[in-house]
Amino acid sequence: MKSRIHPASRPVVFRDRAADATFLTQSTADSARTIEWEDGNTYPLIDVEISSASHPFHTGTSRVLDTAGRVERFERRYGRAATARH
Repeated sequence: MKSRIHPASRPVVFRDRAADATFLTQSTADSARTIEWEDGNTYPLIDVEISSASHPFHTGTSRVLDTAGRVERFERRYGRAATARH
């Protein structure tokens, strides 16, 4: 690898908000927020929406999506009146 062209990798904590799980790993990502880890050290904290702790492929469970709310939001956004559903 060429020197001085790659970003520095450092320990970072990722927190999955859906599963309330935390992971300490190496990353080039940076954050102003920090968290004290189990080893007593403070690391940058990055919140993520989904990880292997909450993804249906890894957990074998399915998540309920609010499809009705999404459709209504789409119809409001683009000016189409909501149609009667059977």
